[in-house]
Amino acid sequence: MGNSFTCISHEQEQRPKKSSGGGGSNSGKYKYVRRLSLMPSFRRRTLLPSLSCSGSSSTTSSKKGGIKAKTKKIRERHHHQDHEKDSHIIQEQTLAATNLLFNQTPRSSNSVVPPSFRRSTSVVYPSVQPSGTSSGPVSAVQTPKKSSAGFELNKVEGSETKRFVLVHGGGFGAWCWYKTITLLEKHGFQVDAVDLTGSGVSSIDTNNITSLAHYSKPLLHFFESLKPTEKVILVGHDFGGACMSYAMEMFPTKISKAVFISAAMLANGQSTLDLFNQQLGSNDLMQQAQIFLYANGKKNPPTAVDFDRSLLRDFLFNQSPPKDLALASVSIRPIPFAPVSEKLHVSDKNYGSIRRFYIKTMEDYAVPVLLQEAMIKLNPPEQVFQLKGSDHAPFFSRPQSLNRILVEISQIPFKKSS
Repeated sequence: MGNSFTCISHEQEQRPKKSSGGGGSNSGKYKYVRRLSLMPSFRRRTLLPSLSCSGSSSTTSSKKGGIKAKTKKIRERHHHQDHEKDSHIIQEQTLAATNLLFNQTPRSSNSVVPPSFRRSTSVVYPSVQPSGTSSGPVSAVQTPKKSSAGFELNKVEGSETKRFVLVHGGGFGAWCWYKTITLLEKHGFQVDAVDLTGSGVSSIDTNNITSLAHYSKPLLHFFESLKPTEKVILVGHDFGGACMSYAMEMFPTKISKAVFISAAMLANGQSTLDLFNQQLGSNDLMQQAQIFLYANGKKNPPTAVDFDRSLLRDFLFNQSPPKDLALASVSIRPIPFAPVSEKLHVSDKNYGSIRRFYIKTMEDYAVPVLLQEAMIKLNPPEQVFQLKGSDHAPFFSRPQSLNRILVEISQIPFKKSS
């Protein structure tokens, strides 16, 4: 039906034109063939049989019937041969295209199944090797499942604890952990990030903080609220290391592991100021970036330390994304000076009973690698990790790598009693 309609419409388009010779039937045929020559080849072959029949039934005369019949048979035979040839060509082209597509499409299971959770390859060395374990770090889950959700669940089930507590560094706030919180929660962990006094959303003036206990008060309140049998993995950054050490001394039974990220890991009787004074002379950038505040007058000791915002990128965020630099620029607050200069007192019975791990940041200009290594040598942790390409804020510059190390640390098994 559609083919006949197409033939009629073409005849109507050509009707005003006159043929220079021949009768009406030949004229109509000529006009039809010339019209079809303008069509794409696949359309011409599809329409030709029905159009030919329709045209011959309306234009054949008795005088030329025999010739027309022979011509029709020849055309039909040629059309059949062309159709078989075209079908063969199309079949070969389709097969070739299918093979090309198949060969270019990855057939490995990796293209369908999400990549398994990779253990960190950034372990430098274990300072204290747990009894009965191999020379390298051990993950509780040796064969991950193909399902990412199932694998994450196994990671949590194999952990010593399912809860992380994150302590920010000097000037920062709980806001700096937003990537780490998201990544750890995706692995099924419960995560808490505290704002220390005068930091983040705290309304207290930093200049009025006079002790490490005052500065660490929100963290101490958190541990007081825990159930008697509940334990957490405590993670600290920068000056937050001193605060977590203070909490470790007070709540040793509530902390299963402590992780220091480019943090002040102090020995007994040492202050953070003592620690940083060791490297102050060789760190010109630190001296340029720091701005001392004197709320009690310049004749008295400084009350807080602020940062020159124009030097934040060079000093703290030399590897971090611009959006995180912008966040920090409007969120960082001064660091209280009194807690920085206060000497920390810890004991082997409390602080020393908690398993400690250190994560080095290898492109850190605020706490240089030499200073980190000096802390590690003076107060050796159980194991040391390193983050290549990380500035002082690995939660911004290397969040995925940091997350892998934290999850891996959560998998390191209990020490076996000797």
